[in-house]
Amino acid sequence: MRLYLPATAADLADPDGVRAVASAVTPALRAALSEEDEEGLELSAFLTAADASVLRVARLGARPRRVVLAVEVDDVRPDEAAPEELRGLPSVLGVVAVPWSHVVAVHVDDAEAEELVAAAVGGDEEAFDALVEIDLLWFDPSELADVRAELGVG
Repeated sequence: MRLYLPATAADLADPDGVRAVASAVTPALRAALSEEDEEGLELSAFLTAADASVLRVARLGARPRRVVLAVEVDDVRPDEAAPEELRGLPSVLGVVAVPWSHVVAVHVDDAEAEELVAAAVGGDEEAFDALVEIDLLWFDPSELADVRAELGVG
């Protein structure tokens, strides 16, 4: 099963992996977006994780760059419920811990998006809405050391 985990730059430094809210194509998401194909459903789950990354940056006071980890797992058993602001979203499963060995892709905002992310973190709804138009960069897990260096963590 493909999961999308919202993260921050600092989360990438944890040697054990990431513990975060998982978003995925769930039966509830399929029901909510019944007209969408598989690609549209995956995009919706991914964008939920990207939005949750902004909330995570705000909560942790992290560097204003969205980070989303795409992971593959056989089975999902959330450790706890999602934070209140994410409960009820049809793609949200709950909080899971995932080791780096399950990460299949790392998605990170370009440095030019930092100002917009910072504005969204500060409560600017227009900035938050505008982020959906900015694609995150894609990195293979083998490039994680380079991503960490680029973000100044590690």
